[in-house]
Amino acid sequence: MDNIKRGKLIVFEGLDGSGKGTQAVLLMSELKKQGRNVVLTAEPTNSSTGGMLRDALGGFVKRDAYELSALFLLDRIFHNVNDINGIKKYLESGTDVICDRYYYSSFAYQGIDADLKWVMDMNLNCKEIIKPDVCIFLDISPDDGDKRLTADRSQREIYENTETQTRIRNRFFEVFELLRDSENIKIVDASRTIPEVSADIIKIYNELKEN
Repeated sequence: MDNIKRGKLIVFEGLDGSGKGTQAVLLMSELKKQGRNVVLTAEPTNSSTGGMLRDALGGFVKRDAYELSALFLLDRIFHNVNDINGIKKYLESGTDVICDRYYYSSFAYQGIDADLKWVMDMNLNCKEIIKPDVCIFLDISPDDGDKRLTADRSQREIYENTETQTRIRNRFFEVFELLRDSENIKIVDASRTIPEVSADIIKIYNELKEN
């Protein structure tokens, strides 16, 4: 195990409808072509806590921003440390991990209603939560995201409206400014075609791999 090179943790972030799921799958395919071991994961997880979060996000159970922040933290710790398919286990085995959403989403989504510093501190200061090698933010306008969601979904989650998404996008960029000296964050224009966006993401990964 000592001779195995640690895998990379690549996180995708963005507004709802930004194409994170599509681009994560395309990157996984590219990494496999390169001969890399890679897994794709997402938050909320499939844990019991993740189920509680999905019920809340779907509007079936009402929870405030502080409850959601705490639940996401609990789910994220499990996501990192569980010994079956945890992020830490994969990285230590040399496997790259592509994650659809991570703590940046907590900062931007719950951070619009809960105290932002509190949400950030409990995630960034938790030793069990691994810092990503890169966060790739797929940037689109809230209006574009809304159009994509209208085409793809019959039911919206609690944050999926243009007014809230505008607040969330602003919060993302506020958070990125706060983290600019401590985190590797790449912003990609996701309003373009899928192949154009994918090409930029692959370039980001290849540069990361070389370091």
